[in-house]
Amino acid sequence: MNFIDKVKVYAAGGDGGDGCLSFKHEKYMEWGGPNGADGGRGGDVWFEAVARLTTLMDLHFRPHISAGRGSHGKGGHKMGEQGGEVVIPVPVGTIVYRDGVLVADLHKDGQRWRAAEGGRGGRGNYSFKTRMNTAPRLAEKGGPGEKATLILELKLLADVGLVGFPNAGKSSFLARVTSARPKIANYPFTTLSPNLGVAYHKNISFVVADIPGLIEGASEGKGLGQKFLRHVERTRVLIHLVDPAGYMGEEPLAGVKTIDRELKRFNLKLASKQKFLVINKMDLPEGAEVLKKFKKKYRAKVLGISAATGEGVSELLDRVIAELAKHDGPVHFEEKTSDETLHKVEQGFTIENMGGGVYALRGRFVERASAMLDVSLPEAISRYQHTLKRIGVERAFKKAGIKTGDKVRCGDFEFEWSDAPLKRLKAKRADGRTRIGIGKK
Repeated sequence: MNFIDKVKVYAAGGDGGDGCLSFKHEKYMEWGGPNGADGGRGGDVWFEAVARLTTLMDLHFRPHISAGRGSHGKGGHKMGEQGGEVVIPVPVGTIVYRDGVLVADLHKDGQRWRAAEGGRGGRGNYSFKTRMNTAPRLAEKGGPGEKATLILELKLLADVGLVGFPNAGKSSFLARVTSARPKIANYPFTTLSPNLGVAYHKNISFVVADIPGLIEGASEGKGLGQKFLRHVERTRVLIHLVDPAGYMGEEPLAGVKTIDRELKRFNLKLASKQKFLVINKMDLPEGAEVLKKFKKKYRAKVLGISAATGEGVSELLDRVIAELAKHDGPVHFEEKTSDETLHKVEQGFTIENMGGGVYALRGRFVERASAMLDVSLPEAISRYQHTLKRIGVERAFKKAGIKTGDKVRCGDFEFEWSDAPLKRLKAKRADGRTRIGIGKK
């Protein structure tokens, strides 16, 4: 199985169904009243954390995700049906970024997060009936579904992370203390992707993560380190395994400083984690001498083991368990914005003078109102004008210096501004945009 731990996806909530413009027609009932129903809400796109998954490979090959559209409302008060939602399974430990901001951390099995909200169903004319307007000739188009470009990263959930130079014996240690069977060979970069295993020691279990070996410059992209260092960010404890023979001619003591420097460059929090310095391969002739040098410098913080023979492994696991007991669990990341904040429709707006008599009107509320406007209905246009005036758009445009004939772009629509009374409102299509007059009636 290919290990994919970072993908870019495009999520689109389903559009809402259109509201219906309809009146009751029955024999001997001249004024039956409105009976046009609302359109159905568009479906949502969800991500759900699933423990059995270990890769984002499926999303790598299918990055475009779309939920179903709501059906249109009908006459006779027949409401449109809601569009089908889409639930995408992702591995536990997946984090989600939107516009560079962390918006979700799916660190629990079964946890859900809404990636794209479905559009609201358009209201039928029955919803606009009032005592003052008993026969509204007004209906809304379905609201557009939310569209989001997201970056998903998998940061494996593990209690203990193994770090060190290539060929330091990390995979051998993982195979010794867990049932995992990673590829083991006597050459660098045998491990090409993270491996997880569950260790059982004295009736206590914990998850161990083995990542490809680090080299100098790993934090800057050399070797495989930068790609996989994220998978030990969640760990509570690090085990730094050292080969007493050194790596590529570098002395073991100097090599420890190199690894520490790369961890610090990648993430300061990663470098500050509790770390066990372990001399592996104590069955080699130089093992005892190197351990002596390390204990002289680091004292009690150093242990000697042999992953091949099992020497010292039990003592190391005892210390790991004692340290894990001091922490609550694998690290999870705090989202900077909640699901409710992300999907809340604000009535705020911004106006930008684009030059050449063109203005851009932006804001979730005004863009949705524009998208739901049925320009074929004069009463709908009148209501739209009133809405813009109510929230201060008209006043803001006048302050910005807009003149009759200037263009206003809002979402996919383009409007022509007018300060003169509008005797006739006629909509037409031009260059893929809708042009209508806006201003005083």
